[in-house]
Amino acid sequence: MRSYEFSRYLKIRGAYGASYSPDGRRVAFLTSITGVPQLWEVPVEGGWPEQLTFHDERVAGAEYSPVRDEVLYSIDVGGNERMQLHLLDRRTGLECDLTQAPEAIHYSGGFSRDGERVAYAATRRNGTDFDIYVQEVRESGKGEGAEPGEPRLVWETEGYHSVAAWGHDGSYLIVSHHTSNLDNDLYRLDLATGEARHLTPHNGDARFGAVNVAPDGSYAYLTTDRDGEFLRLAKLDLATLEFDYLTPDDWDVEGVELSPDGRYLVASRNVDGYSKLVLFGGSGRRMPDLRVPEGVVGGFEFSPEASVYPTKLAFTHVGPDSNPDVWTVELPEGEPRRLTRSTTAGIPRSTFVKPRLVRYRSFDGLEVPAYLYEPQRAGEGPRPPVVVDVHGGPEAQERPDFNPVTQYLVNRGYAVFAPNVRGSTGYGKAYTHLDDVEKRPDSVRDLAEAARWLKERGHERVAVMGGSYGGFMVLAALTEHPDLFEAGVDIVGIANMVTFLENTGSYRRALRESEYGSLERDREFLRSISPIHKAERITAPLMVVHGKNDPRVPVGEAEQIVERVKANGGTVEYLLYEDEGHGLAKLKNRLDAYPKIAAFLDRHLGA
Repeated sequence: MRSYEFSRYLKIRGAYGASYSPDGRRVAFLTSITGVPQLWEVPVEGGWPEQLTFHDERVAGAEYSPVRDEVLYSIDVGGNERMQLHLLDRRTGLECDLTQAPEAIHYSGGFSRDGERVAYAATRRNGTDFDIYVQEVRESGKGEGAEPGEPRLVWETEGYHSVAAWGHDGSYLIVSHHTSNLDNDLYRLDLATGEARHLTPHNGDARFGAVNVAPDGSYAYLTTDRDGEFLRLAKLDLATLEFDYLTPDDWDVEGVELSPDGRYLVASRNVDGYSKLVLFGGSGRRMPDLRVPEGVVGGFEFSPEASVYPTKLAFTHVGPDSNPDVWTVELPEGEPRRLTRSTTAGIPRSTFVKPRLVRYRSFDGLEVPAYLYEPQRAGEGPRPPVVVDVHGGPEAQERPDFNPVTQYLVNRGYAVFAPNVRGSTGYGKAYTHLDDVEKRPDSVRDLAEAARWLKERGHERVAVMGGSYGGFMVLAALTEHPDLFEAGVDIVGIANMVTFLENTGSYRRALRESEYGSLERDREFLRSISPIHKAERITAPLMVVHGKNDPRVPVGEAEQIVERVKANGGTVEYLLYEDEGHGLAKLKNRLDAYPKIAAFLDRHLGA
């Protein structure tokens, strides 16, 4: 098989995050064609895209106003995650910073249905608590081109809150209060009185998400695992607070979107990592499923009621051998069509490898699902070295989506093994809680059993790589099971659970302690599982990659482990990026870091 330079794989592009213009003629989306994600737009029939934003920093989520040619989007600086909300006027090309509070974090709640206001959660008051704000797009009583209004604090809160949806008539918001990544509640916030009505009383952990309020305001569609193991699609009566379930309790339902006129409801089921789309009429009547290419689908957006075209659904599709693109389908029975055509940097799609879904038994008999990517082999030669790639989270899931790093490594001659160790989402509530607090070492043992399973299959050399929580897993694997791994790559990972919780973003600590343990109650346990206190056991070569502005896992975590391994006489390489946060968002930094990671693996693993 022909080989390609790593830089080619890193220049493979993707398009995602579709949003229709008010007339339905254009679709805005995000892509990193310029090296960092920016906002672009394409006619709904297809054609040459036009770039709309021109920042040096990444643009995050963006959406069109429902009534005007205006786009609301988020942007931060250097990966610091202190998102500011900007408004772009498509007619003039001018934009303004709506929020103008660079020290605060702002999470968009989108436009009201009349397009006159935006809602958001923000830490403007004290830098920690997410209060709820509403802001007029332009000052009351003033016409086009007027300056935006002042932010209005509508709910002063404690903890982490987000705007889940606008009410049907703009008189209220649905607000989510998160006590952990696996537990939250919904409230109906009356914007006139400030009264917040609790909509989702429950016992134990439960998630409520993907909220869509019906056009008449009588009910909302959402996902929840309140009454079962998995996230199901539910219809919540907003008067009686009774739930009616539309999908079985067997796989998670993820994205949910209700068309503006209430005629169609689409939901994505996560079946062993692959997306299966189900379609309902607005009354909840099941319609024939939507057939889309194999892979992972999300980012749903219906065309507006005022569209000059029949109802269309836009979505992002990504497959293990297909980079992300925006697709559209005409409802109810049209054929999906790829709207954007992101480059593969000249690498033939036929060279991309699909994984094989496998399951291996861990130390206690638990079956752990994983995706195995393997290069083509001539005859019955020796099996290739393997990179075990551990996802972050830990409340996350390895999915069969496109990863240019994986595709490069496989093309280079490595196998890549991507497990969903205990604690991953997608396999039910009980599975997700199998690594909580004192059970954390069990997930590390799952990694050890993965290495043993691979070696039993004939893969003699195994490395481990991961980012964020996956970086913690790398360091834990190298300290707890040093005989099983030939090398490790830690990307923005946790080395010391105590200092991580002490120094992470103030709003994040409470959310993470339910998963990792409390500093007040569990400090000694957290210390006992921290790789920094066992660094002398790291005998395999280690590479550490971090962004200086990381607000989630502060750079001190990298500095601690690098210093300790060096002091112990170990082999460690350290890459620090001054203009990055929690991961590498900028192409120039990815072009520097990942070839160095590949060279590191070649030296110590050797394909």
